[in-house]
Amino acid sequence: MQKSMTGFGKAEVRVCDKKFTAEIRSLNSKQLDLSVKLPMAYRAAEFDIRSAVAKVLVRGKVDVMVSVESDAVQTPGVVNNEIFREYLRQVTDALSYSGIDAAYDSIVPAVLRMPNVMSTPTDSVSDEELAAIVEAVNLAAQRLDAFRVQEGEILIADLLNRVTTIEQCRDAITPFESARADAVRDRIREGIAKLGVEVDENRLEQEMIFYIEKLDITEEKVRLANHCKYFREVAATEPMAGRKLGFIAQEMGREINTTGSKANNHDIQVLVVKMKDELEKIKEQVLNIL
Repeated sequence: MQKSMTGFGKAEVRVCDKKFTAEIRSLNSKQLDLSVKLPMAYRAAEFDIRSAVAKVLVRGKVDVMVSVESDAVQTPGVVNNEIFREYLRQVTDALSYSGIDAAYDSIVPAVLRMPNVMSTPTDSVSDEELAAIVEAVNLAAQRLDAFRVQEGEILIADLLNRVTTIEQCRDAITPFESARADAVRDRIREGIAKLGVEVDENRLEQEMIFYIEKLDITEEKVRLANHCKYFREVAATEPMAGRKLGFIAQEMGREINTTGSKANNHDIQVLVVKMKDELEKIKEQVLNIL
């Protein structure tokens, strides 16, 4: 079973009055390139998040985003009552001593701006919340992995169809090979006839056989057939075979290129171009296989 390297997974976990949402996206990469974004208060969970994602996703450019929503009413600051009362007393006494008559609604805003009257509460994070974050990330990673499996099946089906097309083009070359040999003989004899010189027929036949043998592509066709067969076997039996399939595709390319260089025939060249086109698409798609 082959998997794609691209995908998306999302999961939510609730603990008390908080909802933790994890979203994971992955793209192609030679190694595991993992980026984690989560609220600063929950940074203690980052190591466990990375470990959970690495176990499931293995390879790819992976972005993990964790957000937290709270149902509880929260304020950005807290009034320190004791300090507020003391500042208010001192200000009231000072105004009274100075003979200034001021209403409380004009005093309070100034008192609230005094040092340490307002403080930002320090969030305390429980072990239960940290565990909830890791659970959400793990669920999101598993859903992304399931997405990868579905997309991997589609990719493999497309790759194997293209391999089939290459095999069909390879088989279609056969009828043109004998005609190509006759055409080469005819061109050589026409060239000699134009020169108007006499030649030793036996020696000429030997040289033509030697020349035609150099153009023989039987070996390339056999090796290409073996590479195609091996491609199918690896795709069907080996997990996470993206790199290996890429190497096999490179070997297929060598045989197709050699066939093209030896073709010396328009019809064979057309088939070679079609095989090259399919192979390039295979190489592009293989990069998406885990």
